[in-house]
Amino acid sequence: MDLRLLEYFLAVSEELHFTKAAEKLGISQPTLSQQIKILEDRLGAKLFKRIDRKVYMTDAGNILLKRTLRIFNEVEQAQTEINEIMGLKRGTLTIGCSGSHLLREFVLSFHEQYPGIQLSILEFPTEETRLRLLKNELDLGIVYMPLEDDQLETIPLFYEKFSLVVSSKHKLSNEPFVKLEQLKKIPMILLAKNYIVRQFIDSDCKEAGFILKPILELSTYESLLHLVSLNLGTTILPKSYLARINDEQIREIPIVDQKLKKRVAAIYRKDIFIDKPLKTLINHLSHNFEKEIF
Repeated sequence: MDLRLLEYFLAVSEELHFTKAAEKLGISQPTLSQQIKILEDRLGAKLFKRIDRKVYMTDAGNILLKRTLRIFNEVEQAQTEINEIMGLKRGTLTIGCSGSHLLREFVLSFHEQYPGIQLSILEFPTEETRLRLLKNELDLGIVYMPLEDDQLETIPLFYEKFSLVVSSKHKLSNEPFVKLEQLKKIPMILLAKNYIVRQFIDSDCKEAGFILKPILELSTYESLLHLVSLNLGTTILPKSYLARINDEQIREIPIVDQKLKKRVAAIYRKDIFIDKPLKTLINHLSHNFEKEIF
């Protein structure tokens, strides 16, 4: 329903006089009467009645008045909240992330600087983050590149490296580094093939001349680490994730000749209005992430 019709209705209900209401609205009395008639026709009920040249509300009019006051109160509250958002006093931004570890200390530093802006961080595979951005379900995505989509803007953040992870009891646990080709002889436990990190690993190993055949595929980093700690296999994980892990049962070993170095970027829709909170978030990301290998 057109809010303008409700504005006309509200003016008449306040004045209980069509001429005075029309003057208040800055329109002619016939125009106001016509608009009220349109509203009554849409609702299928009379909103006002005239008795002895006086205007009274009908029962239907009183019901609509209560709802209309609520509607305009909500609109007013929305305007207040929008004004606060534009002033960075409050707001919520939703980020789709290919692993919350990619944001590291960023969330804390952002919250300290802008405590009124709430960040909601949801973990999705890269492709799902892309789709949710296009559906306007997310404000921003943090993903591994490359990601080709003409509808998305990309802001490079940093390069990520990956490490071999073994049990502290594994024969390689004291090695200072390993080479990529050594991995083909080691029992591996990896993410499932639909995860982009697994696709990176498979692609780089294939380019090096071999194909990894894991003994087991899992869906979370936590489950991979658990089995590795039990010395049931080895795995490959991002260094940014491993940086927060403090577990004496595992060892992180650099892969020295790897091509496993991937760009991490922020992505958002090109055609959206970049309001002040989102612009602030993007600028904070750009300034707080070093554009170098993690």
